[in-house]
Amino acid sequence: MTDFSNPEGGLVEGALREFTFPGPAGPLEGLWKDASGAAAGSAVFAHPHPLHGGTLHNKVVFRAARALTRSGYGTLRFNFRGVGRSAGKFDGHGGEVADFRAAQAEAARRAGVPQIAGGFSFGAAMSLRAIEGDSRVGAYIGVGLPVASAPRPFPRPEVPSLFIVGGRDTFGPPGALREFVGGSGEVLEIEGADHFLEGRLSLLEEAIARFLAELPAREAAS
Repeated sequence: MTDFSNPEGGLVEGALREFTFPGPAGPLEGLWKDASGAAAGSAVFAHPHPLHGGTLHNKVVFRAARALTRSGYGTLRFNFRGVGRSAGKFDGHGGEVADFRAAQAEAARRAGVPQIAGGFSFGAAMSLRAIEGDSRVGAYIGVGLPVASAPRPFPRPEVPSLFIVGGRDTFGPPGALREFVGGSGEVLEIEGADHFLEGRLSLLEEAIARFLAELPAREAAS
């Protein structure tokens, strides 16, 4: 089937379901993709800043979600409040954190746990705040976490974590990201890439697939 939610066009495998689910400010628009192969759990991956054109159709979000489903996770990408067909209006912090938690509940209902949580840019920030203390979450994936531009500090993840950053990312420069992460996760710098990883999205998918394949060993070592 042709996936018209694929911003790069072409064919993708598996069924994609468009729907709405309950959110704290009203219904939230989502796209659900079943896992390929043996099911490993669920995943939620969030989009970049709503006031700068961020939606669930973002190329980074699409590629990350594809890597997650191919790794065995039923995956939900969704629009934050006020974006697309999602109810409500932009909040900028607590509202979007609550939206992410509603998406987590929906994904867990559909495909169970453990759950992989993450996002791109603004979505990486909101998801990192949302998962603090959440026992359902088995790992975190943050792409382009805006450590240099976000107004509030972030909690460090308490689960195996992968942070992906472009070498020329001005919103979360690699040095600033490494300083924040410390020993709490793996930082993968994609040399020469900007914040949006233009021309390097295949490396993004490969990195996520490798990280998820290595999760059992990481968990055993922790």
